[in-house]
Amino acid sequence: MDAAQKMDQQYRYQRYVYDLSRKYYLLGRDTLLSEISVKAGEHVLEVGCGTARNLIKLSSMHPEAKLYGLDASQLMLDSAYEKRQFQKTNNIALKQGLAQQVTPEQFGVEGGFDHIVCPYVLSMIPNWHEVIEQAIKNLKVGGSLHIVDFSDQSAMPTWFSKLLLTWLDWFNVHPDPKLPAYLATLSERLGGELTIKQIAGRYALIVHYTKQGE
Repeated sequence: MDAAQKMDQQYRYQRYVYDLSRKYYLLGRDTLLSEISVKAGEHVLEVGCGTARNLIKLSSMHPEAKLYGLDASQLMLDSAYEKRQFQKTNNIALKQGLAQQVTPEQFGVEGGFDHIVCPYVLSMIPNWHEVIEQAIKNLKVGGSLHIVDFSDQSAMPTWFSKLLLTWLDWFNVHPDPKLPAYLATLSERLGGELTIKQIAGRYALIVHYTKQGE
């Protein structure tokens, strides 16, 4: 069973309650969206867009931007198309595919994306570092990568962290505490501007990385 089939299997029924349930523990998504400075006409890709919840919010905030959503699960994208709010947007395009393989050309975008958003998707992908490297490759010079995901919960009670990780494991979510160090090393190697902000007692982190020119 490939990655797309696994995601369809996982979300076959979850997709109907996804937005309602996830708002209670996918903290920081709206904060991340509010911190992205999008100009009219810019191209914004969300990796792991699911039901298009975040894209619909971005469309409301930036109606003149060009928005694109990628998800491994076609069933999740089917739910996105069914959403009443989605029907009111005219600047969102959705495609099924894998984050490690996506290219701007798949969406008819030349020269790369201005922004790529990864909301709680890296912790679901074992080879998450490939997603980050592909995202940076797909950015224009001066473009930005934006991430929100689970952190190490080191400022929270140990029992809470163990309970959270056990629960996330049921949904094939495996946060990697090495993410911040990896991003710092990558930024040193490639250049560019990196900011990492811990939120809610290190429950989650918010990352912004701007790609440097050659």
